[in-house]
This record gives sequence, structure tokens and C-alpha cells, in this order.
Amino acid sequence: MKSPNAEERYQELARKWLDKTITPDEQSEFAAWYNADQDAPLHIPPTFAESEPTQRERILNKIDQAIKKNDDRSKRIISLKWASIAACFLLILAAVVHFHLKTGTPKKPVLAHFKKQLKNNVAPGGDKALLTLSDGKQIVLNDAKNGVITSQGHAKINKEKNNQLIYEASASQLNSPVVYNTISTPKGGQFQIVLSDGSKVWLNAASSITFPTTFSKSERLVTISGEVYFEVTKNPHQPFKVVAGKQTVEVLGTHFNINAYDDERTIKTTLVEGSVKVSAGSETSILKPNQQSAIAHDGSDAINIKTVDTENVLAWTNGNFEFEKAEVSDIMRQAARWYDVTVKYEGAVSPRRFTGSISRNVNLSELLKMLKYTGVNFKIEGKTVIVTS
Repeated sequence: MKSPNAEERYQELARKWLDKTITPDEQSEFAAWYNADQDAPLHIPPTFAESEPTQRERILNKIDQAIKKNDDRSKRIISLKWASIAACFLLILAAVVHFHLKTGTPKKPVLAHFKKQLKNNVAPGGDKALLTLSDGKQIVLNDAKNGVITSQGHAKINKEKNNQLIYEASASQLNSPVVYNTISTPKGGQFQIVLSDGSKVWLNAASSITFPTTFSKSERLVTISGEVYFEVTKNPHQPFKVVAGKQTVEVLGTHFNINAYDDERTIKTTLVEGSVKVSAGSETSILKPNQQSAIAHDGSDAINIKTVDTENVLAWTNGNFEFEKAEVSDIMRQAARWYDVTVKYEGAVSPRRFTGSISRNVNLSELLKMLKYTGVNFKIEGKTVIVTS
């Protein structure tokens, strides 16, 4: 039985592999861990394409044996420990390909194999958004050139090199008529905005925000859908309000995330720092840092509050998926938005839950490979993912 320190080491290597920061020496260490308990160590075969199914079978057998040795909780939760085992499987295959390319073995069989495996793959999303001006004119932001795009009211709209949109307005222009813009992201899109008061906004996939190009003196009011993260500039004389469905969030200046997708069961507001007031109907609650409120889309306006890991909630703003005891259906809703795919289910969905992380920059197949260890299978047909038990 391995010591806790060894367990932590393999988990660390798994994280590095998933983040693509693992070194060649660490790859060798990770591969050595796999071979440590093998009756017949995994050798580099002469022809990868022909022997890959045999390798797959042997590695899956080892995974099954390792899971059986774990306690009963492993039947319900596939923890990072098992994610690291899955990562090892992918790592070994990657190492085999690397070996063949480096040693001059004919490349054709290897490349042909991977073309067949990934022919239906789906690329990740990226910086995409649509700007709708007050007169209804629309500008595709990912196609727009850097620099000043246009003017709205008395605000200039600038697109920066990092695909960030910045609204610039002088203090003397705050008395001008209110003009509204809307920025929306499609499935497979995300975007960053700096509002005229300096507040920063991150839009996740399939999300939108409607806001005045310059705020009035009395308040700063915006309306959103989907998922949006805010870093609001402090102004005690000008409250910042966010309307999301039947919920209103009011702050003076703070960092918080709102998940208000229509296909989720609840509207969730997560506070990172400062303080926010959450209201729905006659119900009101004040959130403290690391707290999350949840309000059901349907039914009562009751506000339920719990403590959460904000790093997991905000992982999407840092380019990652983070799952904590997540159901397969929850994960696939995120995948559907980010990869712009439709998800269909055949048969009952596995009740197992998954805990782990992976970059949002990987192709869809890499995410699905991790999820295979929850006991479900996936098939990509064009822009449709079919999930089977």
C-alpha cells in the first residue's frame, strides 16, 4: 500500500498532466507508477496502431482493480485519485506516440489511427460575442478590428488586443440621456467588458448583459442572463444592481458571480469578497464572502445559503472546468454550452458523481475521456454527443 505522500505525489502529477505542465522526467515517473504493480510491464510496442487495443484492455483492468481496493465511497464519487489514474492511461498512450515520432518509426499508422479516433472531435469555445447598439445595429466583436469601434451616447467603445471591450466616458457626460447596449455570447463563446464606471465583467458561454453606456448619478443598473462574473468598482453614492430573472443583487463595490441559466434548477449568486444583498420577491438576504445563495427558478422566492469553494465556482474565468461531486447531467450541460453541442441520452444515466478538473482549452474528446470513468460512454456524431450507460 502506498504512503499518503506517494498518493499526493501522483495526484500532483495528474494535475500537471491535465494542465499540460508535466515535464519529461515527471512523465517517466508517472509511467513507472503504472508499471510498478504489473505482472507484465507496459512496453513500447513495435506498431502502436495494431497493439493499442491490448494496451487499453490492460490499463482498464488495472483501473478496475484499483477502484475495487478503495472504500465504498468510490462507488459514488470518482475522486481526483481516480482522475489521475485516467490521466495516466492517456499519458501512456501519448508517450507511445511521442516515442514513435522521436525514434523514426513510420508515422503513417500512428497518424491514421488518431485521425480515425478524432474525426468527430469538437474544438473548445473562444472569445466570441455580439454587440447590439441602441439603434439595433449589431457588431460581431470577434471580427471587429482593435481600436475605437463606435460611439454610443457620449461613450467611446474600444476593443483591446486581448479581446476586451472598454467603454470610456468622462464625468462631465454623466448627465447625458441614458443609452443602452447589449453584449451577448453564443454557445462556445466568452467575452470581457469594462463598463463606463470601470467595473469589469466576464461573460460565460450563452450569456448576455444589457447596460447603459454611461450610468446615471442615482444608480448603476444592468440586466443579465446566463453566467456572469463581476468586479464592481466601489462607489458608496451609486449602488450597482444586477437583475437576473426574478432576482436582484445590489452591491456598492465587490466581486461576485451569478449563474442564472434557464436550464439550471436555481439562480446561484456566489460572493468572493465584500458584501451583496440578494432579493427575490419579499425575500432578502445578505451574503458574506464564500457564501452562495440559491433561488429556484420556479416556485417560492426562498433564498437558500451555503458555504462554497469560490475557486471551483470561478474556475471558468481562469479557463478551467472544476467539478465537485457533480452529476453527469450537470457536467454535460456545461459541455453543451462551451462546445456548442447538443446532448442526447440513451438509457439511464449513471448515478455516480465526479470530482476533478481539466482545462477548457482541450477538445471535447479529452473531457469525455475523463468522464468515461464515471461508468458512462460517449459518442460524438457531428455536433451531437450521445451519452449511454
